Amino acid sequence: MCVLCEISPYLQCQSYPTILFYHLIIKEMTKAEIIEQIIAHTGIEKPTVTVTMEAIMETIKQSMVKGENLYLRGFGTFLLKKRAIKIGRNISKGTSVKIPAHFIPAFKPSKEFLAAVKTKVKVK
Repeated sequence: MCVLCEISPYLQCQSYPTILFYHLIIKEMTKAEIIEQIIAHTGIEKPTVTVTMEAIMETIKQSMVKGENLYLRGFGTFLLKKRAIKIGRNISKGTSVKIPAHFIPAFKPSKEFLAAVKTKVKVK
């Protein structure tokens, strides 16, 4: 079963029924490999999938730049985490540097997604 089948039970994979979820999670997938998985899973043409993937990523980026969290039910939440003011060190000059408070993007998986990873991926 492929990674898309595990994440979305609404889609049924006919193209790659033997690909193991475990193998895909351990492997570092690239955007191109994700696009190929979607093509194999849905049969949609590559230019359409590529444009859609780019649009999804751009929408996530733009919403976070505006200070909004993004909730995808059953998948997870893209959220902003606040980092407090802290003092850093400039090692080459030997001086202290004040690092201002700022936000960083983060991802929190849904309970279903987290449970799937915990049950399918075994610690070596």
